[in-house]
Amino acid sequence: VFSIILWMSDRYYYYAACILIISLISISVSLYEIRKVCKYYLCIQVVRALLSSEELVPGDCIVIPAEGLLLPCDAALLAGECMVNESMLTGESIPVMKTSLSVSEATYRSESQPRHTLFCGTQLIQAKGGGPAGNGAIAVVTCTGFFTAKGDLISSILYPQPLDFRFFRDAMKFLLFLGLLALVGTIYSIVILLNSNTTWQEVVIRSLDIVTIIVPPALPAAMTTATIYAQSRLKHHGVFCISPPRINICSKISLFCFDKTGTLTEEGLDVWGVMEVSGEVFGELVPDPLFLPPGLMLSALASCHSLALLGGQALGDPLELKMIESTGWVMTGYSEFWMSLKKYQPVAIIRRFLFSSSLQRMSVVTVGPGGASPVAFIKGAPEMVASFCLRESVPSHFSPTLREYASQGFRVLGFAYKHLTKETNLSTVERVEVEKDMNFLGLLVMKNQVKPESAEVIRTLKLAQLRPVMVTGDNILTAVNVARACGMVLSHEKVIFVHASPPTASSVASLQFHQGDGGLYQNSAGYHLAINGMSFAALCDHFPEYLPKILMRGTVYARMTPEQKTQLVKALQKLNYRVGMCGDGANDCGALRAADVGVSLSEAEASVASPFTSKSDNISCVPLLIKEGRCSLVTSFSLFKYMALYSLIQFASVLILYTKTNLGDFQFLFFDLVLVTVLAIVMGRGGPSDELHPQRPAASLLSLPVLSSLLLHTVLLILAQVSALLITVSQDW
Repeated sequence: VFSIILWMSDRYYYYAACILIISLISISVSLYEIRKVCKYYLCIQVVRALLSSEELVPGDCIVIPAEGLLLPCDAALLAGECMVNESMLTGESIPVMKTSLSVSEATYRSESQPRHTLFCGTQLIQAKGGGPAGNGAIAVVTCTGFFTAKGDLISSILYPQPLDFRFFRDAMKFLLFLGLLALVGTIYSIVILLNSNTTWQEVVIRSLDIVTIIVPPALPAAMTTATIYAQSRLKHHGVFCISPPRINICSKISLFCFDKTGTLTEEGLDVWGVMEVSGEVFGELVPDPLFLPPGLMLSALASCHSLALLGGQALGDPLELKMIESTGWVMTGYSEFWMSLKKYQPVAIIRRFLFSSSLQRMSVVTVGPGGASPVAFIKGAPEMVASFCLRESVPSHFSPTLREYASQGFRVLGFAYKHLTKETNLSTVERVEVEKDMNFLGLLVMKNQVKPESAEVIRTLKLAQLRPVMVTGDNILTAVNVARACGMVLSHEKVIFVHASPPTASSVASLQFHQGDGGLYQNSAGYHLAINGMSFAALCDHFPEYLPKILMRGTVYARMTPEQKTQLVKALQKLNYRVGMCGDGANDCGALRAADVGVSLSEAEASVASPFTSKSDNISCVPLLIKEGRCSLVTSFSLFKYMALYSLIQFASVLILYTKTNLGDFQFLFFDLVLVTVLAIVMGRGGPSDELHPQRPAASLLSLPVLSSLLLHTVLLILAQVSALLITVSQDW
């Protein structure tokens, strides 16, 4: 605005009008696009009346129709269940089940109770069990507008967090230097113009004009040209970005963390077999659950899930879909029965306690026909399920059996059960009460294939000297097997397991290293460290002095909770790593946001979870991101040097001309619009290299190569201009 006013005062109408029109068009288009994304209205049933969603306020009780809707606010679910697509929020494409708040839960917080919270902008696919005749659900509005989850997404786009990147810091320092140079030029121009008997009004305008020349208003726009083109190319490849400044940061990534299931491996799993407990030992592996005899194990496989029925089709976690499909049972819309058509008695799911990564388990309460006693089933990580079981019900060779299948790369789930009394109030019974003193049932063994693209991408990253790391909630032996399959750990390299335990009443905290084959640790250059979540927590609490050394060689982090994933990313950043994170689900949200570059594999175009969202279901987007980041940074360097050189040359030209004359309006217009704009656009269109090389581009503008080339060019051009002036003046005209 200051520059436009100054140019108008100087009768520099053409350029001022061009800049004003371009700015107004750009701002108008931007506001229109943002408002189009933000605005969404519908009529929604509130307990007091049918209102427009614009009139909703926190505290309103709303009725969610059975067919669902696109939610216009954040709300807590009071009654019923909802199937929700939260890809906008978490980046996870798989619909998730939301259940109503328990009566006994005193304080509600959306952050700690996401399984009972419906978020603005998410698509509610189905609602049931809370409205009249069991249709629909009831929820209470908790947040509206910019205070909602969607508001958080829009805010992060409008006002991104400042990034600690050396390129940006150096750019500010260089602009400060140009500002000081402008001060010197202003003083010089005042002296020259006063000696030329110029009016005070003209002196002020000409002196301020020097500031707009050496610190050009077009510099920020030119600096973003490379980023805009990189963002456009990424969008063409199905990668969407809500924080364009992070594209440049992609160029400096030195370590990339990957989730396992759904990211490195296929989302779906194939059932390999079921091992049911027989007395104090496991029975033979049954390859097909269809051959299991009727009993508790089959009922557990059929009912312990969080799936929902929509239009006659089951929706939910692909693992659970495969599990149910393998049993031969089907789901009916009446009373949520899972049942075989002829052979078995139906089982009704009365209560669900949904899966949580931090808990590593889920449970359900079921009843059979004819007033049978309720039965609770639990499903989850075998070690976690066994810890809730009576000791005598867990087979003696539980650990060796689990280790055998996990080391071969199988995904293993544990199941347990408990009979509840008929007097138990199933609507209010607590999860803690349901899940204690269970009886171990058996193991479900599933095969998870590595995606064909994973190995090639990991190889590309390693050739470029970018370190890949796996962070997963799965078993450590399964994770190591997948790490070898995708090339993170080569066949000739050893894996050292890190075991850390906290102090107990009878022992002190311990830290041990063991080789994967059972041998003791021996010093070797070709080794990788593997650690699970419990050991990671003990390491952080009791052996912080060893943490940096272990992080430097750690490749596999298993049984990690979402909070531990975030903690790991921050710990790696403290070691001066630029950390990338790639994941596909809600479990990775914290780590995706904490990382310097977070990439969510999702069908959504934007996600609160991460600055980058890829529609591809594999990690092939990671090398593309890094290449585009490097291209953007190098181009930004070139544009900055070009703009700085243009400013310094024009600055020198104007100061020299002030002795006798000045540039004309059309000369300024030609320099500022034609030369600068066209060249900036052309320079920004350069694409990235086809290969990813080990050498990363420099991030400092104040390095000797950059400054020396810039200053030498400036000095040479100033000498040429001064020489031309002296030669011209010396002529006998």
